[in-house]
Parts: sequence; C-alpha cells; structure tokens
Amino acid sequence: MELYTDFRFEAAHRLPFVPQGHPCERLHGHSYFVRLTISGEVDPDTGWVMDFDDINMAFNPLLTQLDHYYLNEVPGLENPTSENLAKWIWDRLKPVLLMLTAVEIQETCTVGCIYRGE
Repeated sequence: MELYTDFRFEAAHRLPFVPQGHPCERLHGHSYFVRLTISGEVDPDTGWVMDFDDINMAFNPLLTQLDHYYLNEVPGLENPTSENLAKWIWDRLKPVLLMLTAVEIQETCTVGCIYRGE
C-alpha cells in the first residue's frame, strides 16, 4: 500500500552552474510542491500504513528551513536544482520515516522530479 502527503512552500534560488545567459542563472523564485510517498502494510489494528500526522511532524522541521528562504544559503543546497532538493529532503527524512519510498519535487506546474533513494 502506498500513501502520500503533499506540501507547498515558496522559495528563491539561482542555479550557479548553468551556462552563462541561462535564465536560471538569475535569482528567481518558485512555488514548490513536495510529495512524500510512504509504502508499507496496513496495520490491522489501526487500519492505516502510517498516521499522516507523523509524516507532517517529520517534514515540518525541513519545511521551516525551506519556506520563504533563499535555497542557495541552506547548507547542502548550494546548487538547489529540483534533483538536489529531492535528495536533500530524502537524506534528512529517510532516517526518521523508514517507510519513505519517494520524494517528488515540482518547481512549476509542468516540471519536476521523483527521487527514490540510491
């Protein structure tokens, strides 16, 4: 069984390693969408895989570090591509959410990535 919880946050960034003149080289912002996917068996006593509130509590400290910040200044996100952001979230959440199976990032309504660990 898979379940997911969605989050949104606003943040600014620039991509320091794109070719000169690339639009993402300039400071700009996104309304980011994050989906955390959990996989596991349904507990016969509770009727759920995991309490959604447990996912929210696990992600909240990370959300606090990201929302309305300049991502390039967040340690570990000096090159804040969607791919690097997904891995950054995974690396911090997987030890807390052992059943985490995917981190999805969308930086616009038409582009994004999904990270499922190494």
